[in-house]
Amino acid sequence: MYHNVFLPVLANPLKTATIQVTKEGLSPGLFNPVNEVNFLLLIPAFIGLLYITRFITRISWLVRIPIAFYLGYYMGLYIPTVLEASIFRQLQGTILTKGSFTTTLGGIWAVIILIGVVCTVIYFFFSKEHKGTLGAASKVGIVFVMVGFGASFGYTVMARISLAIGRFLFLFKDWLGIVH
Repeated sequence: MYHNVFLPVLANPLKTATIQVTKEGLSPGLFNPVNEVNFLLLIPAFIGLLYITRFITRISWLVRIPIAFYLGYYMGLYIPTVLEASIFRQLQGTILTKGSFTTTLGGIWAVIILIGVVCTVIYFFFSKEHKGTLGAASKVGIVFVMVGFGASFGYTVMARISLAIGRFLFLFKDWLGIVH
C-alpha cells in the first residue's frame, strides 16, 4: 500500500506541489482537482488519518467520519447499479407490452408471468389476513413459488448428476478401459 498507493497518489504529488510553491509561489492550479499535483489531496489524507483516532479513547468517535464517507460513496455507487441490474430488469420482464403478444403463445406466457408475480407478491403481503380473494391469490402465489424452487432444485440435481456421469465415464472408459 505504501509503494502502490501512498507514495504515487499522495506523497509525491504533495511534494511536487510544495516544491512548485517554493519556486513559483501559490497559484490557483494548485487547488484544481483536475490537476494531478494539487493541495486538495490534503482533504482525503486528513479524512484517512481520522481512522487512527479509533485508538485514542477521548476522540475515538471521530472514526465515524471516514466510515461515513466510505459508506456514502459506495452506497451511492452501487445502489443504482443493483436497482438497474436486479429490480428494474425483473420489472421489465413482467410488464405486458404489445411485443409480448406478437404470437399467441408469447401472450399466454406474458399473462401467466404477470399473474405469477402479482400472486407471489400477494402471498408475501402480511399486513392483511389471507381470506377470500386475497387468500385465493396467495395460494396461487405459493404454487408459483414452489414451482420456481422445484425448478431450481431440479436444475441443481441435474447438474450434479451430469458431473457424476462425466467422472464415471472417465473412470470406466479412459482410466480403466472397461467401457468402449
